[in-house]
Amino acid sequence: MTAQTIAGPEACATALDPPTRFHHLLIAEWIKLWSLRSTYWVLGIGPLAVIGINVNSALSNADRLAHQPELPPAPPPGRPELPQMLFDPLASAFVDPAWQLLMVIAGSVGAIAVFGEYTSGLIRTTFAAVPARRAVMTAKVAVMAAVMLVLGTVTAGASFGVTQAILQDHHGMSIGDPGALRAVAASALLAPLCALVGMALGALIRHAAGTVVAVVGVLLLLPALFMGETYRWVKEIGNAMPLTAWRALVQNPGRDYSVDKYPVSVTEGWIVFGAWSLVAVAVAVAVVHHRDV
Repeated sequence: MTAQTIAGPEACATALDPPTRFHHLLIAEWIKLWSLRSTYWVLGIGPLAVIGINVNSALSNADRLAHQPELPPAPPPGRPELPQMLFDPLASAFVDPAWQLLMVIAGSVGAIAVFGEYTSGLIRTTFAAVPARRAVMTAKVAVMAAVMLVLGTVTAGASFGVTQAILQDHHGMSIGDPGALRAVAASALLAPLCALVGMALGALIRHAAGTVVAVVGVLLLLPALFMGETYRWVKEIGNAMPLTAWRALVQNPGRDYSVDKYPVSVTEGWIVFGAWSLVAVAVAVAVVHHRDV
């Protein structure tokens, strides 16, 4: 009788508690992400800084083009004529330092979403409420990827639209021009890709400073270390980095000045994007599932 009395309330509570569904996890991760003040500041100011750098590039180029002669001056007698570089309006929308900044921002936000729970101890509460760690991490990945995709799309679309409007008198491009849509899409996808890499590093390192340093190292420094073309294997490693793949995808097909011995093709660039995203998700989910909190 006593056993039934003790077990009865527990059985009733279990029967009354609704099972945790995946959409519940999505809602919980959404609340966690936006409960941090840093999320609003970073995701608000970061894209404005990226767009501002690109707009400044377009304004500078428009001013320079407005004051230069229509025809280049003739070379002095006896000197060969130097090849004339054509202005690339697409490059003004995708200035390298601006998008490297976005990579660091997205990677850091993704990392904070993971290691922040470990440093605060909230992860223990999360797993006590939902022991299915894979489901929790999958929901976290889905929310982060969706938010960063929106962020990347807005940033890439605004950068392209505003810069090309500024350069409309200097052969500014439309979204239907060759290479334009591809460049916008690649830049939009760069944000969720870097956020997923940050989540994987956050799950592996679980330390604020160490994870941020690792994000910068993996996303920005590694490509710089593998830029040489003396050995093909060195260059191929560099070609497999997200930054190198992004540069290939935003290149204007009508302004191809590449002199690389081993260039990255468009197909290879998309493969790199997909492979890094899948591996990052697999690492984040697997590490959180197998390691102790």
